[in-house]
Amino acid sequence: MPTRHKNLGAAQWIADGSTIEVADLTVPDNNPFGENVFGPAAQRARLPKSVYRTLQATIERGTELDTSIADAVASAMKEWALAKGATHYTHWFQPLTGSTAEKHDSFYGPTGEGTSIAEFSGKELIQAEPDASSFPTGGIRATFEARGYTAWDPTSPAFILENPNGATLCIPTGFMSWTGEALDNKIPLLRSMEALNASALKALDLFGGHDAQRVFTTIGAEQEYFLIDEQYFYERPDLINTGRTLYGAKPPKGHELDDHYFGSIPERVLACMLETEHELARVGVPIKTRHNEVAPAQYEVAPIFEISSVSADHQHLTMQLLQSVARRYGLVALLHEKPFAGVNGSGKHNNWSMATDTGQNLLEPGDTPHDNLQFLFFAAAVIRAVDKYAGLLRASVANAGQDHRLGANEAPPAIISIYLGGEIQRVFEAIAKGKAHKSTPKSFLGLGTPVLPQMPLHAGDRNRTSPFAFTGNKFEFRAVGSNQELGMTNTVLNTIVAESIDAMAGELRKKMARKGAREETAVVEVVRDVYLEHGRVVFAGDNYEESWHAEAGRRGLPNLRTTPEALPQFITASTVQVFTKYKVLDKRELQARYEVYVEQYITKVNIEAETAADMARTLILPAALRQISLCEDAGIDALTDEARSLTEEFVTRLRVLETVNAKHPHGTLAKHAEYMRDRVLPAMASVREIADCLERTVADDLWPLPRYQEMLFVK
Repeated sequence: MPTRHKNLGAAQWIADGSTIEVADLTVPDNNPFGENVFGPAAQRARLPKSVYRTLQATIERGTELDTSIADAVASAMKEWALAKGATHYTHWFQPLTGSTAEKHDSFYGPTGEGTSIAEFSGKELIQAEPDASSFPTGGIRATFEARGYTAWDPTSPAFILENPNGATLCIPTGFMSWTGEALDNKIPLLRSMEALNASALKALDLFGGHDAQRVFTTIGAEQEYFLIDEQYFYERPDLINTGRTLYGAKPPKGHELDDHYFGSIPERVLACMLETEHELARVGVPIKTRHNEVAPAQYEVAPIFEISSVSADHQHLTMQLLQSVARRYGLVALLHEKPFAGVNGSGKHNNWSMATDTGQNLLEPGDTPHDNLQFLFFAAAVIRAVDKYAGLLRASVANAGQDHRLGANEAPPAIISIYLGGEIQRVFEAIAKGKAHKSTPKSFLGLGTPVLPQMPLHAGDRNRTSPFAFTGNKFEFRAVGSNQELGMTNTVLNTIVAESIDAMAGELRKKMARKGAREETAVVEVVRDVYLEHGRVVFAGDNYEESWHAEAGRRGLPNLRTTPEALPQFITASTVQVFTKYKVLDKRELQARYEVYVEQYITKVNIEAETAADMARTLILPAALRQISLCEDAGIDALTDEARSLTEEFVTRLRVLETVNAKHPHGTLAKHAEYMRDRVLPAMASVREIADCLERTVADDLWPLPRYQEMLFVK
């Protein structure tokens, strides 16, 4: 089929109106939010009052789970799920693969009388035993040892996932080895949340006057992604195998005109978004925002803030439903951090904060941040944590896909720094200098016309180039990749902030113990000392400028540019010390994660290299040879020489790629990863350079791959 006919076919989409019916949303029964979630409303309706109160105490206050209620909860959950059409249940968990896993079991069992009965006990709710032998463990267990356990996480509600032919009850769980080590991302996240809760409550006691019983960390994650027509996707082996395009010449138009960002959403894309949001609402994911992103065919969806562990679960659901719903519209959702070279990559901005069970945000500056001692204390704790553990934070967002994104003029660099905003930074700098600083009074922007209302003037601008930016009452960690789960990054963040809070609280106790010491003076002294030591991590300029890289070097900030450089941060003495101190991960569990992440880097780059070589030899090279023949038949020597020269160089570079990818070293994991970075990736880039030149040379009807201008602009 000629290329243009393919494009015409891909562009044809007609709404059939059969997916979502328009309903009167002022009628409560028409609101789909949470209808497939066994949350508080469903629990209250089906559980005995005493059981409901006990379960809620575990969820809301972190009290130990009373296993005696398990049978009652299991029975109510089963009846609720059966009423929703669920025939099976699964313990839904998050192994170290970066995605979720599930093993489905039927509710129904034969009675021996030719009938069946639905059964689901408290024992089956609390614990299951999936075959754990094929999940990555980093050496914690031998591959022939199959026993592993999933344990019910009551803090994250069970939900129903529907299929055209049925439904399944999904029970969020933790996943561990039979000897008790965490083999997932959920258990460390829950441990880190408990660590920060304990540290924050002890610190709050020093300020007095609070009635909080629990401190939660909260996340609101902005998910960026691409949507392309599935026809193009299935014509690209690189997208199928790796999630990114290994070849592709820069199109004449990219996003230079800035015309896509916040533009009108194409009809098919909007229809897909609406159904995705509808499905997410049904499983309790509170989507708030949707819009076009910077690159053509790139979009973003963002939820309202939730407790960290629930938000991490919901991010997995968001990625899963983005991909499954897109297929209903003839689209494919791409979640790779850099699916297209030369245009904007995709991140997942991790908006993080701390809040009490009484509704107080500990990172809310208030109207006068210079007087808000509590805010200054907790904000300074974050500054200290980010500076002291900058390398570990960088490692928490490291993978093969991220190395194509971090540091480009579209995403934060690998240097971790903090942007505080002008007003907050001036407060901290004044404290460091021992001077008083009065916050700027609230004022308004005059817009020059009476038909527009006055707009409140914010104390500081936003800095989109900063990896870690304060944005009003939260910190936004912008370095997380689009395809990454949230568990490890937030486990790191919670743990290092807990350590900083404890360290600062210890200093504050010493100063407050002095005879006649005032609380205000003691807090200011602690904040001053922290900022003097760790304020080097604060930077308000353009993080993309080369001058900042030089300045960061002078300040002593680490610049871990690639994944092999970053991942060893997981096993440094300081990392082991802080994680073991707070019982989040022990040395063995940290070593396991390091080995898993390095192996995944090596494996992913190897898959890319083998795919690139295969495509080069079986798709691109034949097209180039046909172009030579075409030019020879036309008798145009100049074009023949051009095509032949490019093809010969292409073959030379292809052979280099095949050679380096066939000679992997048999040394340590670290050396193997460095080999992939230093030898294999450059060889791939070298082949691509000529392939992209050939794409601009070979006749359009001979080129075997959909081009960027088709994938990005045919909606």
